[in-house]
Amino acid sequence: MDGTRSSDLTRTTLQLLALGVLIASSLWILQPFLVASAWATMIVVATWPLLLGAQTWLGGRRSLAVAAMTTALLLVLMVPLYVAITTIVDNADEIAGLSKALARLAAQEPPAWVAAFPVVGAKLAERWRQLAAAGPEGLALQLAPHAQTLVVWFVGQVGSIGMLLVQFLLTVIIAAILYANGETAAEGAARFARRLAGPQGENAVHLAAQAVRAVALGVVVTAILQSAAGALGLAIAGVPFAAILTALIFILAVAQVGAGPVLIPATIWVYSRSGAVWGPSSSSGRSSA
Repeated sequence: MDGTRSSDLTRTTLQLLALGVLIASSLWILQPFLVASAWATMIVVATWPLLLGAQTWLGGRRSLAVAAMTTALLLVLMVPLYVAITTIVDNADEIAGLSKALARLAAQEPPAWVAAFPVVGAKLAERWRQLAAAGPEGLALQLAPHAQTLVVWFVGQVGSIGMLLVQFLLTVIIAAILYANGETAAEGAARFARRLAGPQGENAVHLAAQAVRAVALGVVVTAILQSAAGALGLAIAGVPFAAILTALIFILAVAQVGAGPVLIPATIWVYSRSGAVWGPSSSSGRSSA
């Protein structure tokens, strides 16, 4: 009897160890796909009513609806990249002119409003005076190490952007699969939750799906409104590269950061260029003077 119990205990222990190793190995293999799967699931849950509407509009053909939704997801990536690249290429001369203007601005004495900034104004003005006293050559020498660091950082970010694009493509592929088999996946999740926690588990799955859809709708609609308002303000103020800045506002709004990191520097740029009171009347007054 003791030998039989010892044999059963050993076999059970080995089975549990093998099962644990199998689970850990599966998670390690699936690790590159976990983030993409989570994003794809949230996207599909949030946009499922749109898929059903597209399917109805396309005569009940699921394949065409899946193709339309997948194309829309790809355009979400391609359109901002295309706009950013074309804006940079079309304004290459302006970018070079802005860099030269920045160097000339740094070589001048700081405006009076710089020192008026609370807390950091005095230190910022003193540092500006030191850079102006060094002249363009000294400024170039001081900026050279920072430029090298910036280049190294940019090269590293290029690789990160490449991995981000790969993750986005994986997300689109998984989302297309879920679009095509959404009912089966939903039934499987509900069955698993039912086996795990009974009817309450199934209700929790449905509530989670509704919460994801409501939050996604609120975040995206808010981001669209913030981007539209920011784009209007940037266009009226004549801030350069408004298209890129608008796309950045949308990304920051979706990430729940807000438009502040874009609009605050833009406001400072308009303030430094046009003064405290900005508007067509003040601009015409300065030009006539």
